[in-house]
Amino acid sequence: MTDIKIKITDRDGILHEIDAPTDMNMNLMEVVRSYELAPEGTIGICGGMAMCASCQCYVLSDTALPEMGDDEEAMLSEAFNVKDNSRLGCQLHITEDMDGLEVELAPEEL
Repeated sequence: MTDIKIKITDRDGILHEIDAPTDMNMNLMEVVRSYELAPEGTIGICGGMAMCASCQCYVLSDTALPEMGDDEEAMLSEAFNVKDNSRLGCQLHITEDMDGLEVELAPEEL
């Protein structure tokens, strides 16, 4: 089992340094949920289908990430609080290449 280190700033501005497993086929949204870094029902509302943007985050590090897919790009084009470094956590599957990733959860869309 290989874990990587990820830094996640929650919506209250609190930094969490966590270990994320690379051998469980989890995505960033699922990691945030498993560590309870966002209130229940406020992240991953669509179940990770790139259809709600509730798991939007801002990538703060220069970590190499996979290219954005069409579904992710389309969802972010309609979402609120989008920045140049926005990604959907549900579309970022945890791999060893993501060690050192730093993200900030986007504000909840109201």
